[in-house]
Amino acid sequence: MTDHKNGAGPLLETFARHEKQLTGQGGSWTAALRRRALERFAERGFPTLKDEAWRQTSVAPIAKTPFALKPAYRLDGVTPQVLERMTFEPWTCTHIVFVDGHHVPELSRLRPLPAGVKLGNLKAAVRADRARVEPHLAHYAEERDHPFTALNTAFMGDGACIEVPRGVAVDEPIHLLFVSTGDGEGAAPMSHPRNLILAGAGSRLTVVESYVGLGRGVYLTNAVSEIVVSEGAAVDHYKLQRESDEAFHVATLQARLDRDSVFASHSVALGGSLVRNEVNAVLDGPGVDCTLNGLYVASGGQHVDNHTSIDHARPHGTSRELYKGVLGDRARGVFEGTIIVRQDAQKTDARQTNKNLLISDEALVDTKPQLQILADDVKCTHGATIGQIDEDAMFYLRTRAVGEEMARNILIHAFVNDLLDRIKVDAIRAGLECLLATQLPRHTTREAL
Repeated sequence: MTDHKNGAGPLLETFARHEKQLTGQGGSWTAALRRRALERFAERGFPTLKDEAWRQTSVAPIAKTPFALKPAYRLDGVTPQVLERMTFEPWTCTHIVFVDGHHVPELSRLRPLPAGVKLGNLKAAVRADRARVEPHLAHYAEERDHPFTALNTAFMGDGACIEVPRGVAVDEPIHLLFVSTGDGEGAAPMSHPRNLILAGAGSRLTVVESYVGLGRGVYLTNAVSEIVVSEGAAVDHYKLQRESDEAFHVATLQARLDRDSVFASHSVALGGSLVRNEVNAVLDGPGVDCTLNGLYVASGGQHVDNHTSIDHARPHGTSRELYKGVLGDRARGVFEGTIIVRQDAQKTDARQTNKNLLISDEALVDTKPQLQILADDVKCTHGATIGQIDEDAMFYLRTRAVGEEMARNILIHAFVNDLLDRIKVDAIRAGLECLLATQLPRHTTREAL
């Protein structure tokens, strides 16, 4: 094993203690996969502020925390009624539930799916269907310069494995619910969910990933999802993050999009103490339509970092990206989005926008939209804004007998409403509207009043 760097040592020791268990539960053929990823993590270690991609986000709190795997799940306090409150249920669809990184069949709910659709937990698929899983698992999410992805591959826990065959439409959403109880004794618990989603040519699919925390305490969720959208397929992906106040949440979504496919990602980040979301899409065929939408709402001392990359590798691609942040108290937001247009990607049409609303005097945001254009026949725009609640709009509402708190909420909802309107799953949209009405940051800038 290469000498470890930047706080990697304790996790290397944890892996050594659990390697036999990890390999046994995930299929023996994954042993080499895990060892390779661990080597890369050992060489790289945790990122530091000297790393360009992490200049605005220190993961020192994660590197300094001793973590342990939970060998099994406990359902103390995790009931269907609790899950309904945490996930905007009831809504009609298939639900696959994972608690502390382990699949829980008794809480999951499987509804009839179209013929040919394969749906289950990844651990079982790795053991029983290697020929289907091996060509895709860990082939898309980059590990070499992404230490948390490498760490996930090494400790790869359970998650969902979804395959939709050619031409099949799955009308109901498939909901993947990841619950962290945060009740570790001694070392903080960690989980490394891994999802593999394969949409065949001409298929249609909606997937919702929810990450929620129950109870209190420090824990780490380090998730990776790999999505393959084949020729002419359409995938809507939603990620809802509502971790506990003390939790660390790091997640990577890697999508590979083939000719004439349509992909939309909707990311909503509401919880967690230190949060890092990476969304990467490679438009690997002509005529691809890609949409990335994101909403992050932070207060207290939360730190929320969104990194996105849209790689136009083929011609005639279209991408639209809109991320919005609402930050109050001492919260810190980071947005860094990159659009890459390769030399052969002529006729690309790409637009990227990041907008931020600061509703306290101490909230901060760093925003860095970027274009890397190597082709000459393209239409590309990018921009970012940072502002406070509009003083004139606030005055207008107050003069019409609207209370201060109500006026403030009206303006914030107006700011985020266009993103909520883009959510096609009615239950999620309605649930978020209710949730934001009660959980929006409550410290308004003196200047805005």
